[in-house]
Amino acid sequence: MKTPTTSAIPPDIRCAQDYELAAQRSMAEASYAYVAGGSGRDLTVAANLAAFSQWSVYPRVLRDVTGGHTRLRLGKQTFPHPILLAPVAFQKLAHPVGEIDTARAARAMDSCMICSTLSSCLLEDVAQAAGHDKWFQLYFQNRRDDTRSLLARAEAAGFSAIVVTLDASIQVASARALQAGFQMPADCVAVNLPENYAGQTVELAPDDSRIFQGAMRAAPGWSDLTWLMAETSLPVWVKGILHPDDALALKAAGVAGIVVSNHGGRSLDGAPASLTVLPAIRAAVGEDFPLLLDGGIRSGSDVFKALALGADAVLVGRLQMYALSVAGALGVAHMIKLLREELEICMAQAGCAGLADIDSNALLPAL
Repeated sequence: MKTPTTSAIPPDIRCAQDYELAAQRSMAEASYAYVAGGSGRDLTVAANLAAFSQWSVYPRVLRDVTGGHTRLRLGKQTFPHPILLAPVAFQKLAHPVGEIDTARAARAMDSCMICSTLSSCLLEDVAQAAGHDKWFQLYFQNRRDDTRSLLARAEAAGFSAIVVTLDASIQVASARALQAGFQMPADCVAVNLPENYAGQTVELAPDDSRIFQGAMRAAPGWSDLTWLMAETSLPVWVKGILHPDDALALKAAGVAGIVVSNHGGRSLDGAPASLTVLPAIRAAVGEDFPLLLDGGIRSGSDVFKALALGADAVLVGRLQMYALSVAGALGVAHMIKLLREELEICMAQAGCAGLADIDSNALLPAL
């Protein structure tokens, strides 16, 4: 792995998206290919990015925005801005300190970090570095006792919400990462899981499918979600929703909120962009139900468009890894600062003094 720069922000970083190019200089080629890629041919990765270019923002004039702000409320928590850090696994791929530095940046910039089950640092250490606003992303484990243990540790560490991912039971490797010869480095270990986690296998009968009777045997069902919500006192968000019917059913089940997400293109290759399905999901669940969005955020104007189409806030995934690789905690903090300022610039020029002013009337389909 290349040695990341941690002492200063490179002079050629002028906007948040610049971290994507800079990361190619700071990350090992194969690691960058893995982080940048999704699954299969990366069709959904490309769709996530392209979806934002399909919309233009209307500039408005003679609007008084001098009292403007970006504050919002999600559930019982208030945040100064709508830019959260998505759960990203194995962050030591980007930086030797990994999730600890990301947590420090989140704390410095008043952002909520969502710590991944597959963190390469202990969740307790991440929680201590993250400060007040921190959520924990959960993958159901094969054994409920292991899932229960993760929940108990997250609660004891002070995480204030659980974000359970439901769309990643099967993941197909990215052709881009395979071509680059990517292999997980020895120091990138899911340290929060039991030592025998990697060795867990499913015995198949001769006529069984590796997919239906294999990978999907441990996939969560409604009974698992019901059990989880009864097992914890923390609010439970569900991540990985693209269909309005699923969103409506989850709202009826009593989840705290939904993350509209295709797992950053790492699940079903060819799934629609998160932004594309967002308006239909908002229409299904109504105006007051909390919705977050991830997938393809590269600028403050992207954040604006997501909010205009129905999101209450966004999660930033790959940009956080790129910034972490370039300048550690300082880079992630700087990236959040740039995104927030870019959002404020877009809001000001669109005549929106607050997030409540941002709606679909601020957008026009791009030609």
